[in-house]
Amino acid sequence: MHPSLAIGDFARATHLSVKTLRHYHRIGLLEPAAVDPLTGYRRYTTDQIPTAQVIRRFRALDMPLDEIHAVLVAPDLGTRNERITAHLARLEVSLARTQSAVASLRDLLQQPSLAAPVAHRSVAATPAAAIREIIDLPDGLAWHQGALGELHATLAAQRAPAAGPAGGIFSNRLFSHERGEATIFLPVTGTVRPMGRVRPVVVPAAELAIIVHAGPPTDIDRAYGALATYVTQHALAVDGPIREYYRIGGHETPDEAAWRTEIGWPIFNTGERCSG
Repeated sequence: MHPSLAIGDFARATHLSVKTLRHYHRIGLLEPAAVDPLTGYRRYTTDQIPTAQVIRRFRALDMPLDEIHAVLVAPDLGTRNERITAHLARLEVSLARTQSAVASLRDLLQQPSLAAPVAHRSVAATPAAAIREIIDLPDGLAWHQGALGELHATLAAQRAPAAGPAGGIFSNRLFSHERGEATIFLPVTGTVRPMGRVRPVVVPAAELAIIVHAGPPTDIDRAYGALATYVTQHALAVDGPIREYYRIGGHETPDEAAWRTEIGWPIFNTGERCSG
């Protein structure tokens, strides 16, 4: 039989606190080798130390306790490695997101203002295929990508050529309450038959102040902020939803640095063509 340790000694040996060890016992993650029926004292064997060390390292990598348990009880080496690899992949995505946020913050601190030109544009009413739904703002990016893919697939299936870049119309409530109406559309020549979520619409005419955001949507809030500042300073704002036009996006190139999104703020057009 392997030598045993009291819970305090086991805590010192593994750098897991007594409180943590008791919690792991309660949830069945790391059960003591023996529990005194009279005193309730827990004892652990020395051969449990490697398991405790593995758990500690998984927790340092933010692996949820239920996933750690699934790894420990995996029926074979292949299954165990698959579960570990899946978590590492999620960590890599999270790390990339963190690195992007750090780079964005550093850029914002070094270049607090965005000196991008603003143009005025009159947009005519446009026949289009569209998907319109009430969405939650945190789900916006995934919903946006799915809607664009469905629009392109529908037009291809109906052999209806696109007549311009895809765009989006977003209600003010979506930004102010994190839930509201969003529309993704693709201008078309001819008639589009309803299919799936896709419906034919006419995108209404509008007067817009336009700014161009270069790159992926990570820092698009800076372009929004610069455009709002310009519109406010020139007292041009009117009620109406924000628009986006995806001049170059993932459908055109996988190179995110080449993406170009036009953001349109509804305005009362005075006829001037100013730059912000």
